[in-house]
Amino acid sequence: MRKCVVSHEILPKKELIRIIKNKDGKIFVDHSNKANGKGAYIQPKIALVNEAKKTKALEKALQTKISDEIYQAIISEIENYWD
Repeated sequence: MRKCVVSHEILPKKELIRIIKNKDGKIFVDHSNKANGKGAYIQPKIALVNEAKKTKALEKALQTKISDEIYQAIISEIENYWD
């Protein structure tokens, strides 16, 4: 069980998207859910991604600046792999 950084709901890991900041500072969507680094979880809902961008919830969770490209990658992930 993990907590969504935006909605603060506690859900099973399989129902959340994992965003990673690795030791080199690279931010990416972790498809394997096994990558090393600091992770943050978000529900696969475009509205929540937009809310995360607005409130900087992912930036706070990962303690780094997140570019628009990362948010767009998360939205693409939702559109391509989630209902």
